[in-house]
Amino acid sequence: MHKTRDLLFHVYMGAFLLYLLVPLLVMGGAAFNDSKLPTVLPWKGFTDQWFIDMWNDDRIWIAFRNTILVALGVVALSVPIGTAGAILINSISGRWRATLYGLMVAPILIPGVVIGISTLLFWNNLSVGSGLHLSVLGQVSYIASFVMLLVLARLQSFDAGLEEAALDLGASHAQVMRRILLPHLYPAIGAGAAIAFFQSIENFNVTLFTRGGADTLTVYVFSKVRSGITPTINALALLLILVTLCAALIYEINRRRKARLEAAREAEARRAEDAML
Repeated sequence: MHKTRDLLFHVYMGAFLLYLLVPLLVMGGAAFNDSKLPTVLPWKGFTDQWFIDMWNDDRIWIAFRNTILVALGVVALSVPIGTAGAILINSISGRWRATLYGLMVAPILIPGVVIGISTLLFWNNLSVGSGLHLSVLGQVSYIASFVMLLVLARLQSFDAGLEEAALDLGASHAQVMRRILLPHLYPAIGAGAAIAFFQSIENFNVTLFTRGGADTLTVYVFSKVRSGITPTINALALLLILVTLCAALIYEINRRRKARLEAAREAEARRAEDAML
């Protein structure tokens, strides 16, 4: 029974990984196929022409620049808003906590099309025209909720007694926030910033309605699908995947290095304690 369960588990994991990776492999292969259609079959030969065309396409680079600028703006606003919301929710209790939590989470459940149209109409009533700045505001309205959820989950492991002890010892509330609470929240804040960045990059619905005449990568790809997509999109997607994998690899190497250093310090502390005994 145990062996059968292990076999089924491995079969399931293999099928799941294939389901995730095969489309990426097909997409990457199409970037090197000498065919005007983004496909690997039939294979017409190896070529780097689509990477050259992508490099020479000014519209792609303008869209890429706009996407990065919007994503950075979303991170700059979502992280403090989401962190502040999580701290506020964690500091209250009862009916008000449930109400505020519901209000903060609600934007995640709203379709992106509704958020995009609502953002456009609301700011137009205030005589604020569409553009990338409006895309940032529209995305922040729901991406900040993701940051809030991450920070709120991290707050559940925070010992409130540390704050009380620091205040009793004469620390100000600002010092407690800066030296005790925020250092505990840094992992969640960093994860929230990463999620906000990538959520913004892949956003389409909100951006489509609020961007004005500016291009982002998702809007650019959408326009190419309508007018005739070429493997230059595959080349762009392959480069983005490689950059993401490199960033993840660097993060993992750095995390393991810090874990080893922390384990070494703890082992040294234990040896010192044993020597004193």
